[in-house]
Amino acid sequence: MHSPLASLIAPPAPQLPPRAGLGLKAEHFVDVLETRPDVGFFEVHAENYMVAGGPFHHYLGLISDLYPLSIHGVGLSIGGESPLNGEHLQRLRTLLNRYQPQMFSEHLAWSSHGGVFLNDLLPLRYDTATLQRVCAHMDQAQDVLQRQILLENPATYIEFDAADFDEAEFIREVISRSGCGLLLDVNNVYVSCINHGREPLAYIDALPLRAVAEIHLAGFAEEADSFGERLLIDNHGAPIDQAVWALYRQVLKRTGPMATLIERDNHLPPLTELVQEARLADRCLLNAQVQP
Repeated sequence: MHSPLASLIAPPAPQLPPRAGLGLKAEHFVDVLETRPDVGFFEVHAENYMVAGGPFHHYLGLISDLYPLSIHGVGLSIGGESPLNGEHLQRLRTLLNRYQPQMFSEHLAWSSHGGVFLNDLLPLRYDTATLQRVCAHMDQAQDVLQRQILLENPATYIEFDAADFDEAEFIREVISRSGCGLLLDVNNVYVSCINHGREPLAYIDALPLRAVAEIHLAGFAEEADSFGERLLIDNHGAPIDQAVWALYRQVLKRTGPMATLIERDNHLPPLTELVQEARLADRCLLNAQVQP
């Protein structure tokens, strides 16, 4: 039985402004408050704020008074075989009630099993049993949190040898059955498609784009696999690649202007450098025209 939110096949109008935002890092707390950069919103990882107090909450409280806020979960393990962690869900609910962010998102992945938490976002087998489990977990989480969750498409490096759905079909089914929205990570699309020999724009066109309510952009690292083929790693540690910018512009032709996060978690540059990337995204948003 699906939750009442399952009737929301497409999300309501996005509440984040259709502008570029930045991931909020502790290294930039003071700079943000002193310089008030011209960005559309900030996003934080939920698990960094699942405590009652401390300096992170002090600064987030000040900054969330000035900017719209998106909260991004990385530890709910929506795709895991084990039941969702009830304590984690309740702490998440407390955090969301405290800040009332415009958006909350999680990953289509798993990161825990049998009481062991693995600090990674691991791929799913796209079969009927996994679909039923993910939808049940989404129903439970949306019921507890009393809000729609945006589900992020993954970056993957390996795949299971058998599946009932391709990834875009699987995501379509989850959104249709659970009423969740879609966080479209354009970098993840590019990384996964290059790694698996697929066409990124064809993957984009197979997604339920009407359900997109936020976009992520990030940088990747490049290596070679054991056959000497390109292997891209979603490391959030470099400027956005030109191929990802080009794919993003194609996405905007299909979705129209959409809140867009510049992600940078490693090799963190000065705030001013990230603001420059946000301005590039704002320029794309300003020029976006939906194809008829």
